[in-house]
Amino acid sequence: YVTYNDVHNLCKESAVRLLADFQPQLMIAIGGGGYIPARILRSFLKQPGSPNIPIQAIGLSLYEQLGEDTEVETPGTKVTRTQWLDLTSLGHMQNLVGKRILIVDEVDDTRTTLEYAVKELEKDVEEARKKMPDGDAQPKTEFSIFVLHNKDKPKKGTLPHDMVPDRYHAARTVPDVWICYP
Repeated sequence: YVTYNDVHNLCKESAVRLLADFQPQLMIAIGGGGYIPARILRSFLKQPGSPNIPIQAIGLSLYEQLGEDTEVETPGTKVTRTQWLDLTSLGHMQNLVGKRILIVDEVDDTRTTLEYAVKELEKDVEEARKKMPDGDAQPKTEFSIFVLHNKDKPKKGTLPHDMVPDRYHAARTVPDVWICYP
């Protein structure tokens, strides 16, 4: 079992490295597991005299209930998009172009959800870049990933080769066991 205090401490210790290595300008939390770590992490990433890092939310689901009488879930095979970026509050997707964006989730189990998020967000950025008059002149959008726990096991999903290990941050790598979050 992971406590709220554990999550808080993992975010606190990871923020130092994230600030040194990446300095995110926007966070995208994968719901539901990434919401609490993203909010806590934002407090530790806040720099004096700078505004808070905005947090956007996307909803992706991969886990499936095994049955009605059990609380155990197992990874599914298909990512379901339940919520995506609110383009009106971002002021159009153009606000993603040229940014350092930190994708936050609680656990990297099969990596399928993270792979889906990165690929779909990269597509959104490329579409937005094409629509901009000076899109080719814009700096490249960089994505990085933060998870509280990376399960030490073979992954079904893949991430871009330039992302791992430089822009992939796991507070802890743990054995392949079920983790209960608050």
